[in-house]
Amino acid sequence: MISRQICEAVLCKAVSTGADYAEIFAENTLDHSINMISGKVESINDAVIAGAGIRVYKGLRSVMATTIDTSEAGLMRCAEKAASALGEGKAELEICLHERLYGDIHPIRIVPATVANADKIAVLKEGVYAAKEYSDAIKQVTGTLLDIDHNILIATSEGIYAEDRQIRTRLVVTAVAEKNGETQTGACRPGRRMGMEMFEHEVSARDTGIHAAKQAVTMAGAGYCPAGVMPVAIGNGFGGVIFHEACGHSLEATSVAYGTSQFAGKLGNQIANPKLTAIDDGTIPNAWGSINFDDEGTPARKNVLIENGVLKTYMIDKFNGRRMGMAPTGSARRQSYAYTTTSRMTNTYIAEGKDDNDEIISSIEYGLFAKEMGGGSVNPATGEFNFAVNEGYLVRNGKICEPVRGASLVGKGSDVIMNIDMIGTNLDLGQGMCGSSSGSIPTNVGQPLIRVSSITVGGR
Repeated sequence: MISRQICEAVLCKAVSTGADYAEIFAENTLDHSINMISGKVESINDAVIAGAGIRVYKGLRSVMATTIDTSEAGLMRCAEKAASALGEGKAELEICLHERLYGDIHPIRIVPATVANADKIAVLKEGVYAAKEYSDAIKQVTGTLLDIDHNILIATSEGIYAEDRQIRTRLVVTAVAEKNGETQTGACRPGRRMGMEMFEHEVSARDTGIHAAKQAVTMAGAGYCPAGVMPVAIGNGFGGVIFHEACGHSLEATSVAYGTSQFAGKLGNQIANPKLTAIDDGTIPNAWGSINFDDEGTPARKNVLIENGVLKTYMIDKFNGRRMGMAPTGSARRQSYAYTTTSRMTNTYIAEGKDDNDEIISSIEYGLFAKEMGGGSVNPATGEFNFAVNEGYLVRNGKICEPVRGASLVGKGSDVIMNIDMIGTNLDLGQGMCGSSSGSIPTNVGQPLIRVSSITVGGR
């Protein structure tokens, strides 16, 4: 993308006013998507994102400049701007780059860019038509097939010169069902760090459409959820979004380094039920949120965040690690060259427990089974959250009963992880896009079936 010799010269310019660290992050990304409404192709979109960001540190000061001109002259001008913004001083670093080959644990067999749009449309149609044909109650189905070819180069004053190619593919099917004049929506959004081979064994387009339609039809015929404090069983896979949002963001150095996290200063403390172990692992082969190395050139790793309820570590990037006096954990990520890197999650999940899944449900005399979670909001400083339940069912006398809509879960992250008192054995991951100060990035959330002994359920 950019030669090692040019990167060395650019980094020398970047540290010319006394920076003690400098970094080049360059990218060339192709985003491709096909959108379909009710069986007809609505649009085919291509977007190219190309440019570079140059960042310099001096102590706890940080400056970043960006450019779309990745010629040597353009990069030198960008480096000069960053250096001058940092202040006056003399160069103290010698730059010598060595290429690093981290390896690739995410093999791609069918690069999406080499597949004809007609073949992609056929996959998309399979998902959309499966949803349309599921029930007469289905009134509209939309679908999107997207693939991303994200090529990056990282060069730093610490001698790193490394390139990576990240290919991801995702199918999204959304269905709208109508019953008795009221509509409800269901959706399914599987994705992997894979090419089109994802549809051979990993993901069924037909099952994706049926899942979306079934959820829409079920919820369209449901009554409203009663409100109150009660035990709640939360389904596996995307149910892990509660840990991701209510606790995961509070374990990122982005907030911990400034003391604005509910878990700041609590390393080694018991912060969760002893049954709970939580992990952020960027090394899962072909997983949606996986990386070979992070956006600062630190190798991906498996970080055990909480072990048997005890806080073991945070997710740390280089700059916030300076403030904390802690080493980076392979957690630095950014949406594109236009964003400043900070600590983010990759594949974050609650590990499997030892409780029988059937016993988790049968242990609830009266409560809620949140089979599938939706979006919500959280305050990382306090951990207070509010999440929608996309698909929920009342539980009576240990049995799953009628579906209910309009449910939400309200609480505080530090409380909910203490109240998770049963953890099942059916770990699964769900795909999402996580937004934070460094933009929107692909992340996996996950968990097995869990029980929260007591939580506030919003409803009617």
